[in-house]
Amino acid sequence: MNKPVLNDTMRKFGAPETIIQSFQYWSVLLRPAQATLGALVLIAHEPARAFSELSAASFTEMHDVVRRTESALIKAFQYDKINYLMLMMVDPDVHFHVIPRYAQKKQFADREFTDAGWPAVPKLGQVNETDENTNQLIIAHIKACWS
Repeated sequence: MNKPVLNDTMRKFGAPETIIQSFQYWSVLLRPAQATLGALVLIAHEPARAFSELSAASFTEMHDVVRRTESALIKAFQYDKINYLMLMMVDPDVHFHVIPRYAQKKQFADREFTDAGWPAVPKLGQVNETDENTNQLIIAHIKACWS
């Protein structure tokens, strides 16, 4: 794992504690507010404020990061669909919310997780309550499924 320079958006999403994997141009973090089980944030390291400002190398690496992220999440939680949301209304650094989607409730760490928006758009405001311990268990489980 590369050691990224933490930008403000990464810190807002709990870095460095929430980092699952880091690459040269991107980091994958757990989204502390679990809209669905395994919700992540994919954050660019470059100081870009618009998607078009990222370097070609960042776009190239993103392909591998997305492939590996999806592989880990499907192994970890067997999602039904996956959504990528680039909102950037509050946090200015280029990032995507990675939302695994589930047709049925999921169980993890003695908790029940629902996908309140299924089968429509994700409802990011309706989160599954977790604590620091549960979030660390989710991170460890995803890391164990990473290849």
